[in-house]
Amino acid sequence: MKDMRPAGRMWHLYKMGGLTPALTSMFDAQSAQQMAFIRSMLKEQRKDSLFEIPLHSMEIVVFDLETTGFSPYNGDEIISFGAVSVIGGEVQTQDTFYKMVNPKRKIPDEIVKLTGITNEMVGEAPDLINVLSDFLEFVQQKILVAHAIGHDKNFLNSALWRTSKVSLSHRVLDIMMIAKWLMPKRKNLSLDSLLHAYDIPVTVRHHALEDAMMTALLWSRFMEEIRARDVDTLGDLYALLSHH
Repeated sequence: MKDMRPAGRMWHLYKMGGLTPALTSMFDAQSAQQMAFIRSMLKEQRKDSLFEIPLHSMEIVVFDLETTGFSPYNGDEIISFGAVSVIGGEVQTQDTFYKMVNPKRKIPDEIVKLTGITNEMVGEAPDLINVLSDFLEFVQQKILVAHAIGHDKNFLNSALWRTSKVSLSHRVLDIMMIAKWLMPKRKNLSLDSLLHAYDIPVTVRHHALEDAMMTALLWSRFMEEIRARDVDTLGDLYALLSHH
């Protein structure tokens, strides 16, 4: 039997996408507004019509996250977002996103050394819900692309659920999976290895925006090979990747 007590009704409305005055009163006005925005942005993202998008004009956002560790479900947090827009194979170098996040916990020394992001740097940074809302506003309804996207997707899903009780609904593509399809005999599919293989200069590694920019350049090179194989739409690409 459904719980029809006030708390139960409020939770039901929340899950259905509604934000009642009673619920929003539990948060400050800005957080409630950002939560509503996040939930509205993630509605109806996975439309089948996206499969018909021609690759030569497809709008994507290549992104990267820096985190305090590898497990969002064991207390690790996002400390920075980096992203760049791409249309077809053209990297929009002036259309970028970069923000640090206050993780509300100490950044491990090894992560400070790896990323260059210190506890002092994130001390005055915005909270997760603020940056997450800004990131989704930047992304809009574009396809999300990353290298080894499983890691980033796990952190995004954890962040979305904790802040807004929703899951990521954008279509995604993994640069590593595309590389595996294009180069089935290649064993090393790390970002560094792929950048070297395509003679893409390495700028700064483990910086969210720099990694996103280098991955976008890699996507641009991949697009040349993908289109040379007569793959014309997102649906065509998904169909091919499903077998690898």
